[in-house]
Amino acid sequence: MTASNGEGPYRQAQVDPLAGLRGVADPPWDVYLTGTVFLDIIFTGLDSAPVRGTESWARGMGSSPGGVANMATALARLGLKTSLAAAFGDDHYGEYCWDALAQGEHIDLSTSRTVPGWHSPVTVSMAYEGERTMVSHGHEPPPEEPAPDCPPRARAAIASLTPGTRAPWVVQAANKGARIFADVGWDDTGRWDLAGLPDLAHCEAFLPNAEEAMRYTGASCPRAAARALTEHVPLAVVTLGAEGAYAVDRRTGETAEVPAIEVEALDPTGAGDVFVAGFVTGTLAGWPLADRLAFAGLTAALSVQEFGGSLSAPGWSEIAAWWRRVQSHDDQDPAALGRYAFLERLLPKTTRAWPLRRAVPTIGFRRSA
Repeated sequence: MTASNGEGPYRQAQVDPLAGLRGVADPPWDVYLTGTVFLDIIFTGLDSAPVRGTESWARGMGSSPGGVANMATALARLGLKTSLAAAFGDDHYGEYCWDALAQGEHIDLSTSRTVPGWHSPVTVSMAYEGERTMVSHGHEPPPEEPAPDCPPRARAAIASLTPGTRAPWVVQAANKGARIFADVGWDDTGRWDLAGLPDLAHCEAFLPNAEEAMRYTGASCPRAAARALTEHVPLAVVTLGAEGAYAVDRRTGETAEVPAIEVEALDPTGAGDVFVAGFVTGTLAGWPLADRLAFAGLTAALSVQEFGGSLSAPGWSEIAAWWRRVQSHDDQDPAALGRYAFLERLLPKTTRAWPLRRAVPTIGFRRSA
């Protein structure tokens, strides 16, 4: 099954995937997360990597909040009530990122704060040949993270685990009833010791990539690694790159594997965040494991067809347009179509044609009176 990118204004369709589950006693937020927000500046349309001693001109440029904002935006665009705790610089970059998240994406920032005199971290990303090169700059973060000791009540929380480090807010969120979903970065220490991830004991799900999963478990293949990880966490999801994803649920004994959707990848920035957001959405909605994997893979596939991190996160309009389009082709594999048939009951009845393209914002335009 294939998809491609194109042009057209971006307008998000509102779908609440948890509509049938909400009650008066629910937590105020579906998902809570915390971390560092970067200003991302993305150069696109480069024919090759910049060459030392020369000047390269990009055919396109966009700017957007990045870092933890990639995940927060992906969650919000999928209809989850999202609360983000982050520090923002009191410069124009910080103001822009706050505005884009609070006003543009309707993300709750009540536990975030503006730090006087702090420089907003910045990443410049150059996309070419389906890859990216990034240069980042930032000062030491504020001495304390915003609201680490009092996370709000939420159905779920997403944590990025750091080897050898414990985040106190994780156990506090878990004690308040949040289901903790965790990913992990590369272990620069080279130890690859699961005991060095103390917060994993409080997690419901762990979502590493194949290389990370095998290094942490010593398994010879990703699927064996996923099974080994369930000795430490109830649900293990291992992403397999172009092969899709594999998951094992220890509590039910269920396993699922879903192949990736073939797409023309323009920029992989933020695809992992979008995958996690899709999986969390399906889990909170109570979908079967295979449907959760399929949805996560689909949202990630749609995201890599656009440039940028939070800019590329798809919403329900994109998902609906993709589904209508693939159904219109007679040469589609019926089994592959059947894998995504569960979407029918969720999608808005959009009349817009595929392909869609998200708007690319910039900084500094004056608002019209």
